[in-house]
Amino acid sequence: MTMANGLSGPMAEVGDQLLTELERARVVAQKKLPADVVRLGSKVSFSTTDGFDRTYQLVWPSDANISEDKVSVMTPIGAALIGLSEGQSIPWKARDGRSLSLTVVKVSQEAAEAVSPEAT
Repeated sequence: MTMANGLSGPMAEVGDQLLTELERARVVAQKKLPADVVRLGSKVSFSTTDGFDRTYQLVWPSDANISEDKVSVMTPIGAALIGLSEGQSIPWKARDGRSLSLTVVKVSQEAAEAVSPEAT
């Protein structure tokens, strides 16, 4: 992933996290993914062990807008969420360095098709 490889400074760690996730990934057609798997365009409700409960849509960096609850896949939360399914948890390092656990509560695909690579 060229975007992740070209990062420097604090964002390099996010790029490394995303590349690690991509190395573990099994590539399948989007239409074959179960509906409860987080992908670009998914709306995902999650909680962290420090009590942070939110719902965001996972988007490309150019579409990110936190006031619209759209978070980039190139953020620590975005990179952690991609590929998880409802009920799954993952160790997650917050931007302030705290080690937490992030748990996916609900995943919706109502807007996923609009931001998928196949749609562009």
